[in-house]
Amino acid sequence: MSTVSTPQGTVRGTALKIDGRTAHAFLGVPYAESPRFRPPVPVTPWDGVRDCTAPGAMAPQNPDPFTPPSDTFADLWDEDSCLNLNIWTPAPDGARRPVMVWIHGGAYVGGSNNGAMHDGGPLASAADVVVVAVNYRLGAFGFLHLPELLGPEYADSSNVALLDLLEALRWVSRNIAAFGGDPGNVTVFGESAGAAAIGTMLGMPASEGLFRRAIMQSGTAERYRTADESAAVAAEFLRLCGLDAARAGELLALPAGRLLAAQKALAEAEAGRSFSVPLPFQPTVGTPSLPEPPLDAVRNGRNSAVDLMAGTNLNEGSFAVEMRPAYPSDPPRLEDRVELLLAACFADPAAAREHYADALADALGAQPGGKQLLEACLADQLYRQPSNRLLDARASSSGTNFSYLFTWPSPALDGKLGACHALEIPFVFRQLDCREARFLVGTEAPAELSAMMGAAWSAFARAGEPAAAGLPRWPSYAAQSRETMVLDIQPRIEADPRSALRTFWAAQPDVAMVRPA
Repeated sequence: MSTVSTPQGTVRGTALKIDGRTAHAFLGVPYAESPRFRPPVPVTPWDGVRDCTAPGAMAPQNPDPFTPPSDTFADLWDEDSCLNLNIWTPAPDGARRPVMVWIHGGAYVGGSNNGAMHDGGPLASAADVVVVAVNYRLGAFGFLHLPELLGPEYADSSNVALLDLLEALRWVSRNIAAFGGDPGNVTVFGESAGAAAIGTMLGMPASEGLFRRAIMQSGTAERYRTADESAAVAAEFLRLCGLDAARAGELLALPAGRLLAAQKALAEAEAGRSFSVPLPFQPTVGTPSLPEPPLDAVRNGRNSAVDLMAGTNLNEGSFAVEMRPAYPSDPPRLEDRVELLLAACFADPAAAREHYADALADALGAQPGGKQLLEACLADQLYRQPSNRLLDARASSSGTNFSYLFTWPSPALDGKLGACHALEIPFVFRQLDCREARFLVGTEAPAELSAMMGAAWSAFARAGEPAAAGLPRWPSYAAQSRETMVLDIQPRIEADPRSALRTFWAAQPDVAMVRPA
């Protein structure tokens, strides 16, 4: 057992042996309390020693539709105690190691800091860093827009999930030295919604100075709604709760399960309108904590000194193409679905589809089929091109920028998923053998690539430059050359990967304003 004293109280963790190295885990450490729909408040101090040898509660959420139902699922979440951290450290000493704060994904409605694929023990022990994983509020609890319904006290109700993350970073700044970390050298890293949260925080005034570096895995700085859009979502959510505007105050006392039932209905309705993962809840721009679109703030110099590494996987859209259930409203032809996606950006979507197919053919070396076309379009709209636009927005930043493209293909579903969404996570965390990763990576995943990626991520956190034995020198990203690390069994540097696709989107002047739901 290990104990560490913090200003809130003493915590007891567990000593581990990982590949012959020692690490210490402190799980479920509370960092704040979560008044419903309002910003987090400091955690109440405790007397004695708090047991932190088992995971804490996750944020309220519905079960993932792709996992088997469980009667005990609700026992894993708790609205009042979900704001907690998991901490893995080589030793709780004064060594002042780099700190890597992980933000999980889950479309802003699911997930937790307890997933085995992002257990930080192997990464912490192998790279001599401190890894912290954060729980934050999700869904309606973290993003429901209520100021018009409940008053100015709820002006930031639609961004409290992000305020949770900022409060977690403040906790890290105050406390992480006792766990062997350097509060002056903090890197935030996350995947999917976690990376989108980082992209959004880059544009938030209150985030300045809370982290030195950022790693965005399949993320975007463009995932937000306007206040009017979020108010419309809130009105529909209220209806699904059986309430109207005059009774909106009853939301404060409804059981969490009632809110989750309304959230499920909202997500199911959204799923029928989307060809990808539904995103019923998103941050809101034009609010006190997020006054302007994050990409605009970044372009205007917000968090300019932060070093950034951003990248995507080659086949980000494959889950949606291969595993999304059919809906009655779906056009029968996949090409027609692509046209519907392009209609948000192009006046003539049929012509745009033809031009897009030509650009994709340039990348593939052959004309694409319907599945390839839809998968690539989803990947571009939701992940790859937003990453490119964020890197371009930081062209004059004082912080250094790096780009990657992960291309190792998953063997799952007879290889149909390719280098799919989330596939890189167990590589970064050195978790290729964990049960949760096995479906994606199989039994013969390249351990050398995992070692290189974990080392590169931690080297970036340590000194601002991703590097590892076996990797070629990783050049910084510049708009002139767009040099990118392609991560595969044989990593290589490539200038402007899939350039014809990037050029296709860049040629449309208003495309940066399009934010797919």
